[in-house]
Parts: sequence; structure tokens; C-alpha cells
Amino acid sequence: MLKLHWLSETSLDFPPVSRALRDPDGLLAVGGDLRPERLRRAYEQGIFPWYSDDQPILWWSPSIRMVLVPEELHISRSMRKVLHNQQFRISFDTAFRQVIGQCASVREAGPGTWITTEMQEAYCQLHAQHIAHSVEVWEHDRLVGGLYGIAMGQLFFGESMFSLRDNASKAALIVLARQLQQWGYRLIDCQVPSEHLRSLGAKEMPRKAFLALLAEYQQAPGKTGKWTLEINPGEL
Repeated sequence: MLKLHWLSETSLDFPPVSRALRDPDGLLAVGGDLRPERLRRAYEQGIFPWYSDDQPILWWSPSIRMVLVPEELHISRSMRKVLHNQQFRISFDTAFRQVIGQCASVREAGPGTWITTEMQEAYCQLHAQHIAHSVEVWEHDRLVGGLYGIAMGQLFFGESMFSLRDNASKAALIVLARQLQQWGYRLIDCQVPSEHLRSLGAKEMPRKAFLALLAEYQQAPGKTGKWTLEINPGEL
């Protein structure tokens, strides 16, 4: 039987992802910390943290990943109407801390793994380094939806999204995918499967295939610096 690997506070090394457990699927290691260097090392290997406030840091590499190829994005007729009605205004990297705070609030109010205070601060550090980015959905001047994640090379690793209005999180992902396509990004990692993501064209991919694409795409140049921009979703 495979045993969990406990990470030390000094070393940044992770065990091979082939050692990830099958039950629960993808649990690879425990412990360590959320220093920016460790988080970067984790994402480079297709590993991400996911845990609750009362647990040690848990590191995952699921056997099946949900991914979205930007060119394969599906926008339903109903969502096109939502976007063309210009109910929402979309921005990038203008309210990262607010977005991750709202994602945490939504998680705490319902089932699922919490985005702890420690995690929020860690990803805000990555945002300051222009590695983590956010998409904001505004209704007038109120933040009603958004998402955040990590960009490396020509991949975007989606971490979490929230929605305070119908379709707000879908609008965020649609605009992100279209913009990433323009910038030449090849893949969006959505981590775990859901019907919400399938409706937008996301598909399941075995870990081995995902890691092969990860090794290729993270070496290619991506969009650097802060992603400060506003997009009119009605033009999609």
C-alpha cells in the first residue's frame, strides 16, 4: 500500500505523482507550507493544495483532470444573450484580494474545502509576483462574480470561482478563455470534473496525458506582468 509523503519545512521536493493515492484519488503529500517557491514547484509538477481549515496542508494530483482547451470553448445560445445584453463588465487583475475573499466566503457557506486565510495570503503573494491572476465580473460597481488561478507558460491553472448573480462565474470563465486564446495559451486546468465545466466544453484527461502537455506548454512564453484590462463581453 502506498503511504503519504510528509513534506519537510526546508525541502521543496515532492514525491513522484505516480505515488498519489487511489483512495482518496490523487492525494500525494501532507504538510510543508505555502511559500511562493513551494507553490510554484507544485504547479510545475501538476500538484495543487486543497484542504480544510482543520487539516494539515494536503497536496493533490488527481488521476483524471478536467481541462478546457480555449479553442474548444462552448458558449450556449442563452449565455451569448447574457453576454450581449452587457449586464456585466469584466476586468482582469483589478481586485484579486476581493475575488479570492469572495471565493473563500462562498466555500465556507456551503460544502467543500475551505480557502483558508493562509491560502489567501499565499496566492496574494503570487499575485504580487504576477503569477496569480483574477477575473472580475461587475454589475454596475458591485463585484458579483469572478475567478482566480495561476499562469505558467501557456497554461492557466484555475483555482476557484464564485458567483453572486446567475451566470456571473460562467461569464468570467468564458471571457478568460477567449482572452487566453488571443494570447496563445494552450490549456486551462480546471482540476476536478463538474457538469458546470462540461457545459462550457471542458473534458476529462488522464493524468499522464495532462503531465505530458504540462511539460510542453509551461516551457512556452506566456503573457507576462500584470493583466490589467477591461473587456466588453458583448463583443465575444
